[in-house]
Amino acid sequence: MSTFEIRSATPADVPQILQFIRALADYEKLSHEVIATETMLHDGLFGSRSTAEAVLAFQADQPAGLALFFYSFSTFTGRPSLYLEDLYVDPAFRGHGIGRALLVHLAKIAHERGCGRFEWSVLDWNKPAIEFYESLGAKPRPGWTVYQVTGEALARLAKE
Repeated sequence: MSTFEIRSATPADVPQILQFIRALADYEKLSHEVIATETMLHDGLFGSRSTAEAVLAFQADQPAGLALFFYSFSTFTGRPSLYLEDLYVDPAFRGHGIGRALLVHLAKIAHERGCGRFEWSVLDWNKPAIEFYESLGAKPRPGWTVYQVTGEALARLAKE
């Protein structure tokens, strides 16, 4: 097995990040929802008002995986929470421990930065991901359903 490295993304990585996002969306059958551009990602990750961070995994100098995350705030814990937005490992590199290493890397970041939680969402049908997360000790949050307002509904709500 080849060794791999994980490092923080740089502005030069934006095209690769977008490629991984599109591949993840394709896997999740959500390609139609991807409207992100390289410019948008650059602004969100590296702009003056950046709101997210990303780390990339490389195996034998080849891009192998992505973890993109941001912070929310838990009023119950009184501390920030690290939220994993996207975790993706290229199919050619799966089974080498990269997904686990990316999650361990983020858990260390969350711990070092004083986060009270490290959390993410998973599609109900994605049994391989659910089994993987549960093998790491992650538990689903019973009784909670994620809601979102997007597109025209968001525009209407904002105009009220």
